[in-house]
Amino acid sequence: MSSTTPLATTTAPTRHHPPSIDRLTSLLDKPHSVHHLLQTHALLLRHNIHTHPILNFKLQRSYASFNRLDYSVALFRRTQNPTVFFWTSIINSHSKRGLHDLALTYYTEMVTNGVEPNCFTFSALLKSCPIIAGKALHCQTIKLEFDSHVYVRTGLVDVYARGGDVAAARLLFDTMPERSLVSLTTMITCYAKRGEVDEARALFDGMKERDVVCWNVMIDAYAQHGMPNEALLLFRRMVVEKVKPNGVTVLSLLSACGQIGALESGRWVHSYVENNGIRIDVQVGSALIDMYCKCGSWEDARLVFDRIGGKDVVVWNSMIVGYAIHGLSLEALELFSEMCRLGYQPTDITFIGVLNACAYAGLVSEGEAFFSSMKDEYGIEPKIEHYGCMVNLLSRAGKVEEAYEFVKSMKIEPDPVLWGTLLGACRLHGNISLGEKIAEYLVGQDLANSGTYILLSNIYAAAGNWDGVAKVRTLMRNSGIQKEPGCSSIEVNNKVHEFVAGDKKCPRSREVYAMIEEINGWLKAEGYTPQTETVLHDLAEREKAQSLEVHSEKLAIAFGLISTQPGTTLKIVKNLRVCSDCHAVTKLISKITGRKIVMRDRNRFHHFVNGSCSCGDYW
Repeated sequence: MSSTTPLATTTAPTRHHPPSIDRLTSLLDKPHSVHHLLQTHALLLRHNIHTHPILNFKLQRSYASFNRLDYSVALFRRTQNPTVFFWTSIINSHSKRGLHDLALTYYTEMVTNGVEPNCFTFSALLKSCPIIAGKALHCQTIKLEFDSHVYVRTGLVDVYARGGDVAAARLLFDTMPERSLVSLTTMITCYAKRGEVDEARALFDGMKERDVVCWNVMIDAYAQHGMPNEALLLFRRMVVEKVKPNGVTVLSLLSACGQIGALESGRWVHSYVENNGIRIDVQVGSALIDMYCKCGSWEDARLVFDRIGGKDVVVWNSMIVGYAIHGLSLEALELFSEMCRLGYQPTDITFIGVLNACAYAGLVSEGEAFFSSMKDEYGIEPKIEHYGCMVNLLSRAGKVEEAYEFVKSMKIEPDPVLWGTLLGACRLHGNISLGEKIAEYLVGQDLANSGTYILLSNIYAAAGNWDGVAKVRTLMRNSGIQKEPGCSSIEVNNKVHEFVAGDKKCPRSREVYAMIEEINGWLKAEGYTPQTETVLHDLAEREKAQSLEVHSEKLAIAFGLISTQPGTTLKIVKNLRVCSDCHAVTKLISKITGRKIVMRDRNRFHHFVNGSCSCGDYW
């Protein structure tokens, strides 16, 4: 005889003696599945006890917990004279699922029927409630004297916080008779979303107790607002305080590791995930792939990709884009073909990876075909990023004038990043007249930044037009524009070390500068001449050369050379586009030391091996 369900074996009654109300209540409080719930419901009907107020209430709530609002609502509509608890339950089940209009409709119907709400009714209504409706409910809570109740006040703080009215949220928060963990977390979330991280941290540090949710909010605040080191430090403190991280924690941490290229820290997080039972679903898997790619290890990213079951298009996109930013064009295009063959529908993100892959491989006709297929075949309207990829594709192939005409024919307004791509092409291919035209346009439209002037200066310098270089310096000075300071980081022994140009704050600064002098000797022996034309300052040639020597990426490389074993790959992350002098020097260092140097700049990854770079000297 086949086995029966646990419910059938444990609850099957005799025809005349149904289980006790307590037993049925227990079953409805913890149903194993919708199937078991339906069995219990049938049992209640068979013994004509389905209208029992407690059993009916719990049955409705249990159906809602399994997302069967249709069953829950059907039972509710058959309930005679439902009390405030029934109304609050049906309101809550809709509000929790973002069905705010329906929740408010039930509330209106309840009041119309003469049933007075209680504090839990308002607490349920305020969950994710829009601020306009929230203000109206706030008035009613004051009228009914529920506004000071901790759950209601917490809900009101959340409504104003999500609506962007921080002042009102803080006023309500400050006047709470007592502050719950939820209300504190709500206020911290409010500050975090607005980028007011110091205010969020002040509240966080003042909490007497913290759960994983508030830790996650604070860690994510740092990760989302450009403070990844602080996110990692806070996570280490979280572990010390024995708070168990979850999948949400992991997503924030992986984002932080990716921002600063902290590969070893990222590997530690990956190991923590695997050793602590955190499931690597498509969301965590995509974050791992993204982290590994941004940290320079596409090999690790591919291992994760291959082990993810039930991949979705986001997972495929992460790997395709990862291959592309590393210049692994053929691998990216092969993966795209496999993705389409398996029936996945590409998205706009997919095509950013595909078009970049074509650009790095010089596949102009293929890239143009992919660009056309976006709208014609997949119904995807190209965005500014896709147009930028096409400009990069044409520019790399030497079709600078064609790229310029392409930009002029665009349906959307070009942004400074796209113009910068075109200026870079003018620099590479020596097209001074077009470079001047673009730069004049950007200056005239107040779109020029320090990168615009540097590229134009490089164009002039490459052509030996020193009057042009001087003109750029004057323009910068008159416009009050200063070069954005470069910052480079390198991870050694699970610690990220950051450097800015001329930095002497490092504890091993003396050794770093001694290594710089040693590198200078190597370069001189190789016959290298500093590219002083990239320096936009009125300095003597020797002073220009000295300023180039202490660029942030060179300091980071020097630190890596003195801090790691010979042969160790160095991974550098730079916040700006690497300058042509540092690029040339890094190629020589890779040749002289026999080291592989992986550098991520604002544009892409550069893999320096034995004197060559994966970018083909065009970035």
